[in-house]
Amino acid sequence: SVDLEKLKMTGAGRAMAVLTSGGDAQMNAAVRAVTRMGIYVGAKVYLIHEGYQGLVDGGDNIKLAHWHSVTNIIQLGGTVIGSARCKAFTTREGRLAAAFNLVKRGITNLCVCGGDGSLTGANIFRSEWSGLLQELVEKRIAETMAKQFSHLNIVGLVGSIDNDFCGTDMTIGADSALHRIMEIVDAIMTTAQHQRTFVLEVMGRHCYLALVSALAAGAEWLFIPEVPPQEGWEDRMCARLEQSRTGSRLNIVIVAEGAIDRNGKPISSTYIKDLVVKRLGYDTRVTVLGHVQRGGTPSAFDRILSSKLGVEAVVALMEAAPDTPACVIGLSGNHAVRLPLMECVEMTKLVQQSMNEKRFDEAVKLRGSFENNWNIYKLLAFQKPAETDYSLAIVNVGAPAPGMNAAVRSAVRLAIAHGHKVYAFNNGFQGLADGEQVCEMKWHTVAGWTGQGGSILGTKSLPSKCLDKIVSTLNKYRITALLVIGGFEQGYHGVLELFEARRHFEELCIPMCIIPATISNNVPGTDFSVGADTAVNAAMEGCDKIKQSASGTKRRVFVVETMGGFCGYLATSTGLAVGADAVYIYEDPFTIHDLKTNVEHLAEKMKKDIQRGLVLNEYCHEHYTTDFIHKLYSAEGKGIFDCRVNVLGHLQQGGAPSPFDRNFGTKMGVKAVQWLSQKMTENYRQRVFANSPNTACVLGLNRKVVAFTPVAELKEITDFHRVPKDQWWFHMRPLLKMLAKYQTSFSEYVPGSLKHVTQRSLSVDTGF
Repeated sequence: SVDLEKLKMTGAGRAMAVLTSGGDAQMNAAVRAVTRMGIYVGAKVYLIHEGYQGLVDGGDNIKLAHWHSVTNIIQLGGTVIGSARCKAFTTREGRLAAAFNLVKRGITNLCVCGGDGSLTGANIFRSEWSGLLQELVEKRIAETMAKQFSHLNIVGLVGSIDNDFCGTDMTIGADSALHRIMEIVDAIMTTAQHQRTFVLEVMGRHCYLALVSALAAGAEWLFIPEVPPQEGWEDRMCARLEQSRTGSRLNIVIVAEGAIDRNGKPISSTYIKDLVVKRLGYDTRVTVLGHVQRGGTPSAFDRILSSKLGVEAVVALMEAAPDTPACVIGLSGNHAVRLPLMECVEMTKLVQQSMNEKRFDEAVKLRGSFENNWNIYKLLAFQKPAETDYSLAIVNVGAPAPGMNAAVRSAVRLAIAHGHKVYAFNNGFQGLADGEQVCEMKWHTVAGWTGQGGSILGTKSLPSKCLDKIVSTLNKYRITALLVIGGFEQGYHGVLELFEARRHFEELCIPMCIIPATISNNVPGTDFSVGADTAVNAAMEGCDKIKQSASGTKRRVFVVETMGGFCGYLATSTGLAVGADAVYIYEDPFTIHDLKTNVEHLAEKMKKDIQRGLVLNEYCHEHYTTDFIHKLYSAEGKGIFDCRVNVLGHLQQGGAPSPFDRNFGTKMGVKAVQWLSQKMTENYRQRVFANSPNTACVLGLNRKVVAFTPVAELKEITDFHRVPKDQWWFHMRPLLKMLAKYQTSFSEYVPGSLKHVTQRSLSVDTGF
């Protein structure tokens, strides 16, 4: 944990600066987090406007920041402090001017948010610092000043929509770019009444955006520079497009802007269009997305990622010693890590070198999770199935969660590719019991399901009420494996009931797997559930609009009720994404005294520069309900602010799935079917018989590891208030309170560990 008092002692009297450089990634949440955390630990914080150009020019480009300098910027796209290309900084004279501008303000800690070029420039600046100061002593500054500011600490944050920086799972801006792409894809999908083929050209210097958007969109064909197509690809692509026309009126081909063939010759979107028109005669259109991918509102993931990494950047700067190498703050398994800057840069350059030398397999292995994504995309390509005697039943249970349909689609297609029969039962366990609303799924049945919200199969009750009928249906259709997609109450609890009923019903001795799908994100055995990311984005967008509605009015506080029940993940994540002043949840007990303190704290902020306040709440307390909190804030804030209440309700369950949930659902469907196929084969004698605890499991993602945990084991670590006893996301609570200017303990905050980035580490850590 972090010793906050020690951090404040270190920060007191120090000066630090933050600048944004490079492309147009969504950097405002990072600027806000760095600024506020720096002020929180007692440092002077400067905002450098116009990137390195502002650092070289100095003057009004370098401004002292206050707490309110970064108020109300978290929802804005781009960077409010600007970014500019700077030729001067590439010269010694330019860096000398930059050093002078920092030294005269006493700044020896610099946080740079940008791409690999911007971060490499920062490291060169740091390595030359002593020499630059020596030159300045001879020309412009006193020797005592040079001694006082003798070393420069550098910490980087990677802001890039390309997500091509080695060592980190995600870069700031990549998820928002995927949101823009999926918005275009969804709009194109509505034109499906015309039988068309669309060729979409996406940005991203390399493949990340193209590959992940192809997975999320269910694209029929994909062109990426890391995996150039084999000779004769034109024939194979046209054959695939013809096959996929069965049951679908729309074909999508996604092209990365740097796509090439095996000889290094560019493959353009226009060439692909002309080929499809000539060979197949299809009405084919090209859409080049361009800079629309860089703009718009930042996604919830990017806002939360930026906040986490920005806070960790300040902690790293405060802990840095003169001999500490420059580092980058990255993401590994949903936790912030510190990565040696030049190790990351060298590995990133190695990818490009491998590409230039046409060592494509090596480039793939150096790209982190790329190989896993690519393998899953290939698995879901149309294949001629083998023949087996196995039959898989799929049911969706509980409340609909965005991304469920993506999971069903990938599970159906991979099971068919394995040669299994697949039966989908409508209306959950009740439909499985009735055995009437059943459909034998074909490859084309699930065409276009990836981007559809809700649950096409429908959901319903627990199995305990209809066990005899469920067993009868399993017999009737000769079901040898069961895939359940749902949340805590119906999914986890339901399969636990089926597992415990095995002693009475031999027919239930088949492999069973649960894919967690609930907006509450409360299923034990996994860090994430399908649907939770979409719900956070929906709640965030609602809160953004609620805040905007008060612009131009007198000071106002909104009390917003989210969903989530006893699990505070949705409220906490939304609160961090929208800059809430307080978030009340069941897992973090509070008293009337705490409520009174919160009201007084918000009232003090409102007396100064703050115009709007936001308080989030879900099922946090038996007595302190949303209505109670609203009345308390109204009464105590009288004369300072007025108060309004908003219940977001079921809008958090609706809408198209986010890119994250489409991909997560797709990958979970694939992993589930691979596991079920293995278990059916392992437990086959004359028929499938699986009765051990490890044949009824929750499929979970824990950090970056996919795990199948027996439901019987999870029973021991579950609070049946419908929450796991250990909540990984709880470490975000101190960040939330600090960014709202509360004096809070950082004892629960876990600082990022140092993680080296080598060829071996990248090939072993393939990610998910």
